Amino acid sequence: MNHARRCGVLTKMTSTYENHREPPARGARPDGRHWGEDARGRTTWQRGRLIGLCAVLLGLLPVFHGYVPDARGLGSLAETFLPWLGLLILPLLLLARLRRSAFALLTLAVPVMAWAGLLGGVYLGGFDNGGTGAYGFGVVQHNIADDNPDPAGTVRALAAAGPELIALQEVTPAALPAISGVLDKQYPHHAVHGTVGLWSKSPLRDVRPLDLKPAGITQPWQRGLRATASTPVGHVAVYVAHLPSVRAAWPQGLKTGWRNEAAVKLGAALGDEQVERVVLLGDLNATADDRGLDPVVARMDDTGGDGFVFSWPRRFPVARLDHVMVRDGVVSRVERLAATGSDHVPVSAWLRF
Repeated sequence: MNHARRCGVLTKMTSTYENHREPPARGARPDGRHWGEDARGRTTWQRGRLIGLCAVLLGLLPVFHGYVPDARGLGSLAETFLPWLGLLILPLLLLARLRRSAFALLTLAVPVMAWAGLLGGVYLGGFDNGGTGAYGFGVVQHNIADDNPDPAGTVRALAAAGPELIALQEVTPAALPAISGVLDKQYPHHAVHGTVGLWSKSPLRDVRPLDLKPAGITQPWQRGLRATASTPVGHVAVYVAHLPSVRAAWPQGLKTGWRNEAAVKLGAALGDEQVERVVLLGDLNATADDRGLDPVVARMDDTGGDGFVFSWPRRFPVARLDHVMVRDGVVSRVERLAATGSDHVPVSAWLRF
């Protein structure tokens, strides 16, 4: 048999063998291109159950976040960054694809719809709920920071927005003359108690400090005030507040006790308020979703949108700690202003009554 004939016979034998070799045994691992059974005999609908469970739990979080245990501040932490937790859909999607699990991919529809509902109609730059209207006015809320290198420039930028009221926190005695020097002409009525201040175009009366001091703080501490403003829509009780910061400690976790205690006091003061229309402006060191603010949120009718106008930290805002809330009215528009020398970003809002 010559060489060419031998090669032809071998080629034919090889082709015959490949065409008639046995199919993979049941339970063999897929070749990576198909979604068949894995080495343990599980189909694409049977594997990925843990991923599917995580997807369902993530989908329930926007509605049932209040049931997350607050051990070591875990619940408050989850609620502070609640809008961002929807990003966990992406790694779950990747895991479902790697596991080639149709079951996991199907269950991912739950968090996708839940977070789409939460985010729907809201964008990161602002919130609009009906425009300015004829019966309303603008406000600005800003923690100017006690180490702000240019407090005068900061408040000049705030006044340029033209609000009726400007509320400030971390107003130091050293910065107060510069602040007043800029604002007093356009905002001739103002009140300052401790480190919080309120500047108004309209007259203020019944001005008094708010006792928000937690029992554990022994040094001088005054971070709240209340005033009645004679606004274009009538008398409005205005509250300016700065609640204690949340601190992280190991192994205790997040220390929220002082903030929560101050929130209870603020909620009680709001509950005792006799003026029908109320505006709360403040750095509350919590988002509106945080259970620590429940005593405050329960006393107000509108908390200023869905919480996506983030105000902290300045370089990459991830949470709204600065709030505009109203009672017997509507926060119809909320937006971020340009960054200042503070670690917070100013928030402006239009209120309708």
